[in-house]
Amino acid sequence: MPIRIKDGLPAADILGNENIFVMLESRAKKQEIRPLNVVVLNLMPKKIETENQILRLLANTPLQVNVELLRIDYRASKNTPQEHIDEFYHDFERIRHRNFDGLIITGAPLGLVEHNQVVYWPQIEEIIEWSRTHVVSTLFLCWAAQAALKILHGIDKKVHGTKFSGVYNQQTFLHKNPLVRGFDDEFQVPMSRYANFSPELFKDTELNILASNPETGVYLAASKDFRQVFVTGHPEYDAETLDQEYQRDIADGVEAVIPHNYYQGNNPKNDPRVTWRSHGNLLYSNWLNYYVYQETPYDLNDL
Repeated sequence: MPIRIKDGLPAADILGNENIFVMLESRAKKQEIRPLNVVVLNLMPKKIETENQILRLLANTPLQVNVELLRIDYRASKNTPQEHIDEFYHDFERIRHRNFDGLIITGAPLGLVEHNQVVYWPQIEEIIEWSRTHVVSTLFLCWAAQAALKILHGIDKKVHGTKFSGVYNQQTFLHKNPLVRGFDDEFQVPMSRYANFSPELFKDTELNILASNPETGVYLAASKDFRQVFVTGHPEYDAETLDQEYQRDIADGVEAVIPHNYYQGNNPKNDPRVTWRSHGNLLYSNWLNYYVYQETPYDLNDL
């Protein structure tokens, strides 16, 4: 949230140059406040676990947020009780006519599946196109970022020979961009994907690259109008999530690589080291405040 100061106070210019968000009293008096309406399209198999991870981050701000859950895959779930889905998830047709302050589309375990082979690819295309006119800002996570980059900007994912699994260091760029306000020069994020988005793939787009890693490629990018945010990692992951994925790969007979920079001493018998939690909270807080709350109209019908 911004600090409110009187018009003309020198701190306005000084703090503004330091990328600190201040609001002049004249603007603050004109603001109307209401809860934000955010819809989450949850594509992950373990829906309850993913709900908890995302809601935990959305809750860590002073803003009041109304959250609705969306589904598009109608196949029987092996990881989530059907009664849970029936009770808490909406169909797209139920919300198609509405506008939202924010949309979050999660990742999905589809890293080695071609886009045109994804069962619900037509629905993904429809919802992403819909978001351009019905949502103030959309947060695309991991596989959803890959899908949206293809649909919106024609960027094809480049599949890496082995899976990027672990916690990777990221370098921050464009520190004056509100989305990375308060970020350290370097920070860590969990990764769990085969795709590698090199910065060169973004050169013919209008997207700003806000963070990346020389090995894993672009981690964080956003459109200049704040309406699209692409996150190719998992800042929402719990401490044990990468371990659970590693153990699952072993059980499935997949050639599993020990997650990078994750276990103490790089030994899977040891507990993980959680080094990304502060970044995840700050990323979601910045997105909700600067890309959603500060940009959205009071009346969503004016979108």
